[in-house]
Amino acid sequence: CAFAFHRVKPFPISIAAVVVRRRSTAGADFSLQPTIQHAYILFQILSFSLHPEKYKFLVKVQTLHFCFWIFSFARHFIDWAPIDKDRNIPVMDVGHCYLDGNADVVEFCPHNSFHHVLAASTYTLQEGDCPSRSGSISLFNVDLGRVELFYRLKTAGIFDMKWSPVGGDATSPLLAQADAEGCLRVHHLESSDDGEALKEVNNEKVSSSMSLCLDWNPSATSISVGLSDGSVSIISLQEAKTSILQEWKAHDFEVWATSFDPDQPHLVYTGSDDCKFKGWDLRNGPSKLAFQNSKDHQMGVCCIAKSPHNSHTLFTGSYDEHLRIWDVRSIARPVNETSISLGGGVWRLKNHSVVPGLILAACMHNGFAIVKVDGNEVKVVETYNKHTSLAYGADWYRGSICQEDKKEKTIVATCSFYDQLLRVWVPESYII
Repeated sequence: CAFAFHRVKPFPISIAAVVVRRRSTAGADFSLQPTIQHAYILFQILSFSLHPEKYKFLVKVQTLHFCFWIFSFARHFIDWAPIDKDRNIPVMDVGHCYLDGNADVVEFCPHNSFHHVLAASTYTLQEGDCPSRSGSISLFNVDLGRVELFYRLKTAGIFDMKWSPVGGDATSPLLAQADAEGCLRVHHLESSDDGEALKEVNNEKVSSSMSLCLDWNPSATSISVGLSDGSVSIISLQEAKTSILQEWKAHDFEVWATSFDPDQPHLVYTGSDDCKFKGWDLRNGPSKLAFQNSKDHQMGVCCIAKSPHNSHTLFTGSYDEHLRIWDVRSIARPVNETSISLGGGVWRLKNHSVVPGLILAACMHNGFAIVKVDGNEVKVVETYNKHTSLAYGADWYRGSICQEDKKEKTIVATCSFYDQLLRVWVPESYII
């Protein structure tokens, strides 16, 4: 392509170094293997550069139109990225692939022997005479040099999923999903000579409404589930048996966020499209509020995350594009609230497991952001905008990986919805 531009004098364009990689739907192959169609397109471009007299009609095209013509073909097989000449790989990017549906959640396993396992889920609405909501869970091996698909499970359309917490009663990792069928499904991650695989061990029909979000309590003995009708359910997990412990009408509209307080497991936080942020004390009956804030979020509350490093700090994200920081000791008084605008609806928040106050945010129409919170000071330290659709899923790798220069690096996984894209990358900022 650079040679073609060089031969066409009316169009002096400086071409940056590029990496040519095949877009893989399986997620395991990032080598240069263009399809026959892509090879033919490349042949056309090179033919034009060698014999421009045969393509005089193109010279009459406006400069901008010609550039769009080139890029519209090149996008099929070129991934533009700066090159690290010493390592010959794109700076930041570990790998990317396309999932088998609309991508909405990515979760690194927090358990020590399984840090390399990344789960990615999808939700796809099939319209027509018989509409359906289908989904999948894909498992990947991830390290600094690869993103390799090794397992895929077809299931109902997934809105949320989370691994069981470290230190809970579960002896091995469990992966819970909240899905469009109103179910809470729990999968056990099994290891064998053939590798890891998921085995469903629990399936609780929570409601006729859709299950939109979930969270594990710290001991992994129960899960809170938020529903599309505004209800919240607490599901008990006892070996292979599940049961509904409590359920109540928590909000007027969809519940997009539910979260146990890891420092006070009897307390559950919820957020909804009704713009309300609430807390519930499970010891006193679910219908009695511990607190309610209905003044500060100008739009629906999308996510809630308690700081793992400060028992008094809580974060919320909203469609109104703000990340808000709360002190749980005075959570009903918004005068003590701090916020920062991230330029897009804050759909998901993830705390870094090691660095206090470091938050990864999925900002819907504005990509992804890494935010640093230090007391009353809140600032964006890095943004990532290599996705072309709604930024929904984001997570930190649990730990760090040493590069060839022996510097420790953290890894981030992100996914976007309609383009079905999963990316794994290394932040540019020095974090660890």
